[in-house]
Amino acid sequence: MTSTLLDDRRDACRALKALSKKYRLEVGAYGMDAIRTVLAGDRPDSEIVGYALDTLANICSPQVFTEEERPELGHECLLHVGEQFTEIFLKQSDGVSLVLSFLEEYDFKVRWPALKLLSALATNRLRDIQEIILVSPMGVSKLMDLLGDSREVVRNDTLLLLIQLTKGNANIQKIVAFENAFDRLFDIITEEGYSDGGIIVEDCLLLMLNLLRNNTSNQNFFKEGSYIQKLGPMFDLPQESNEDALWSPQKVSNIHCVLQVVRALVSPGSPGQVTLTCQYLLMAAGIVQALCRILMASGVPVDVLTEAICTVGESIRGNSANQEFFSTVLAPFTPPKEAIVVLLMSMVNEKQPFVLRCAVVYCFQCYLFKNETIQAQLVQTLLPSTTEVSNVTCGQLLCSGLFSHDSVSNWFSSVCLSHALIENPVQKEQLLRVLLAATAGNPPVSLLHQASLLLQQCGKVQSKVGLLMLLSTWLSHCPMAVKQFLSIPTAIPYLTTQAGSNERDENEELVQGLCAFLMGICVLFNNDSVASYTKENLRHLIGNRVGRENFVSKLSEVSRHEQYSKAAKQPQPRAANSEELLLDHEFCKLFKALEGMIIKAVTSSDGGPGGGGSGVVARYKDLIRDQDRRLAETQATVLRLQQEGAALESRLEEAAAHVARLTDENMLLRAQVGSCFNVYLFTIDKT
Repeated sequence: MTSTLLDDRRDACRALKALSKKYRLEVGAYGMDAIRTVLAGDRPDSEIVGYALDTLANICSPQVFTEEERPELGHECLLHVGEQFTEIFLKQSDGVSLVLSFLEEYDFKVRWPALKLLSALATNRLRDIQEIILVSPMGVSKLMDLLGDSREVVRNDTLLLLIQLTKGNANIQKIVAFENAFDRLFDIITEEGYSDGGIIVEDCLLLMLNLLRNNTSNQNFFKEGSYIQKLGPMFDLPQESNEDALWSPQKVSNIHCVLQVVRALVSPGSPGQVTLTCQYLLMAAGIVQALCRILMASGVPVDVLTEAICTVGESIRGNSANQEFFSTVLAPFTPPKEAIVVLLMSMVNEKQPFVLRCAVVYCFQCYLFKNETIQAQLVQTLLPSTTEVSNVTCGQLLCSGLFSHDSVSNWFSSVCLSHALIENPVQKEQLLRVLLAATAGNPPVSLLHQASLLLQQCGKVQSKVGLLMLLSTWLSHCPMAVKQFLSIPTAIPYLTTQAGSNERDENEELVQGLCAFLMGICVLFNNDSVASYTKENLRHLIGNRVGRENFVSKLSEVSRHEQYSKAAKQPQPRAANSEELLLDHEFCKLFKALEGMIIKAVTSSDGGPGGGGSGVVARYKDLIRDQDRRLAETQATVLRLQQEGAALESRLEEAAAHVARLTDENMLLRAQVGSCFNVYLFTIDKT
């Protein structure tokens, strides 16, 4: 490697490449610096540069090669060899820049190994490579140029590398997008045949997804560049009799990816104006219509159908024009049925896959979101009517699910009905008019009464939680609903018993907390029209039967529950299994808004049994003083721990640097010992 003759150095590099898979520990330990010198000094010779780059790519590879059979080292040690050599390579600041410069060479023997080496480095130390490429002059541009390479293997490996580099790095995402990435990706997708194409189409869509997800700048660039319209042909599903041919595994992957791209544009987490504009453009491009056709098509795989339902939901969420369009979509039945009715039929059918039912719930929530007209239409399907209704309605399906023996259907239906009432006091009062047929000889009972009875009778936590969320949403900000609820003889005694229970199961504590929350709503929105349960009477009842401190503690159990934090993060219900489905996103928002108001309303009494006013005030003053003292102690402790932590962090950094240095030295020593041992054996054989 240090020979003055180029031919000798080339032969040495060729030999090292041949050994670099089976003996990469030794090659890396002894040869890395020499190989780097060759790359810097012998650049004009493409052959020797290609050998050197291939050798480095093998040394830094994150995988264990089949040729590497080293029982003395062990498989676990070999797994980390590539990562350790990557760390050593990156210590030379110009190493990656040097490799990037070789991407400008068109020679396949140079460009492809350089690409493979960068991929290996990015796999092992992604953040470091991202930072180096960002500060490297034209680093991203050099990679983007490779997307136009006529050799498919180079283009495809470039795509894979860009997918890695754009993960979680908004700056690289922006640079890639403004380097005409979307034009180049759509050119490749068109060339490959859109959704009927191979895995390269999936890779293009995955890169597109990385560029768009949680990146408002790129989303604006995408919509302003008329790229949304270019997504349309991805949803052209040919009419074929052979469904297996139509939905090949790769076709499923491609459609699934493009659905995620659409969802990245209309995600509820994006700024409202961006989402709204993208929703209009999706409708104008015919993509919402195409999505609805997928929903109503036969033979669609469950995972594609599930993602399509969620995509339709987010494409119409909060957009009155798109929601109105969706209400007119008909399923191809005889006679035709509304698409939303067909979806709800799947939701209340316990034989359908759980993930599909969750998707329908989310879609239905999006359909109702901030649309008072559609909320009113749903409630109207439950109200008494003089005209005979021949077709099943959304309201009827939700009622059937509400009173089903399946707890998941109870939860779904409760949540869907509650979404018809969010920020809509008119419909809360209208829903009070809904009457349900009772047993023979008995008068009809109101839906509110029946839901209250069902809550008291059911034994499943999931059903109870669903009904409590429905009742809480219904009664909040609606004194008329509170009045009707308080008029049910068994309602308050049941809530009092539950809120005062001492059972310590986590989910039962959630039920107790929700019962306390519903009682608090009855205090907060009480107009004192029910003589036995005025605000003051309910305060006394809570003080006597539950205890005010216990009441506050029960309330706090809701927000401390594991499922609360999960549900509060995003509108879409997500659960690994049906047992985990407990709290709804919109309910969490309601709870957060009302919790403090309820505590104030319940604890503001000036007298009565269960704790007189002066006694309560004195106790709270003592409590505040105690909390102030504890806060001061805690602040002092935190300050001390921060100082200790800073000192420990400094020591840890020094130790980490020392360990890294020892690791490098150890690796070199092991390689040297192994080589000496081989020489010793060779000497014995000679003698």
